[in-house]
Amino acid sequence: FVGNSTYLDDHGPPPQKVLPFPSQVVYNRVGKCGSRTVVLLLRILSEKHGFNLVTSDIHNKTRLTKNEQMELIKNISTAEQPYLFTRHVHFLNFSRFGGDQPVYINIIRDPVNRFLSNYFFRRFGDWRGEQNHMIRTPSMRQEERYLDINVCILENYPECSNPRLFYIIPYFCGQHPRCREPGEWALERAKLNVNENFLLVGILEELEDVLLLLERFLPHYFKDVLSIYKNPEHRKLGNLTVTVKKTVPSPEAIQILYQRMRYEYEFYYYVKEQFHLLKRKFGLKSHTRKPRPRPEFFIPSPLETEEPIDDEEEDDEKWLEDIYKR
Repeated sequence: FVGNSTYLDDHGPPPQKVLPFPSQVVYNRVGKCGSRTVVLLLRILSEKHGFNLVTSDIHNKTRLTKNEQMELIKNISTAEQPYLFTRHVHFLNFSRFGGDQPVYINIIRDPVNRFLSNYFFRRFGDWRGEQNHMIRTPSMRQEERYLDINVCILENYPECSNPRLFYIIPYFCGQHPRCREPGEWALERAKLNVNENFLLVGILEELEDVLLLLERFLPHYFKDVLSIYKNPEHRKLGNLTVTVKKTVPSPEAIQILYQRMRYEYEFYYYVKEQFHLLKRKFGLKSHTRKPRPRPEFFIPSPLETEEPIDDEEEDDEKWLEDIYKR
């Protein structure tokens, strides 16, 4: 009778939350490719647009056993949608374990520059405090910390040789053991995944255009990202994360690095070409030059390529709050 009528009797079931498409996004961020900058932006955007930003406390485990893959995929898949999950992790094939394949996004940069950024950052930190590298790499011996980059490259130290230099491709190739072996197999599989599973792979050297396209493709997540990024307050954030004490290796050392990283460069140029095709499609101009036999080497100024904050920083939240309190 009337006295007992419920909401359901009068109105039908309560309206369901209308999810944007896609409602599951994964940013399996490549280390030292501006990802800390992007994650800072995502923190601001998730509050502004009300999506679920899922981050991970694990920063140094990119390769997973089959069980770890299943566990992580299960955890990600049960997150409240719309979500954007981010972690330094090699590509995960959700459909292999019966999950819905999310949309992937990522950003890469010139491989030699990425390597050098990592080399000096591990040793000397960034402008936020040169001491924080002591906490990050406490077991690094002094002679290793001050190891000349040219000596490292020319004398084949492990840090400056393969397979350590084969770094970007596994993020796109995936968890298969062969993805970590420098060669055609991993390269081709990485290209295939870029085409089939990644909505966008951007180039850090053109970060503003990357953000513009993300805003176009994923408005629910990235609307207004460019204006936030260009805000002077955010510029200050970026400049604090630039690696200090970088030195440029000799032309001979760079030539050797380039040889060792030839698969990385083939992948980088492939992604760059795809990115420029996409830009043209959406009316964005590219100032491109044909790749030289050896890439032109440069160390970008802070505003050209913002360095990511340390991959293993644990107090990001607090640090971000402190910046905005100033």
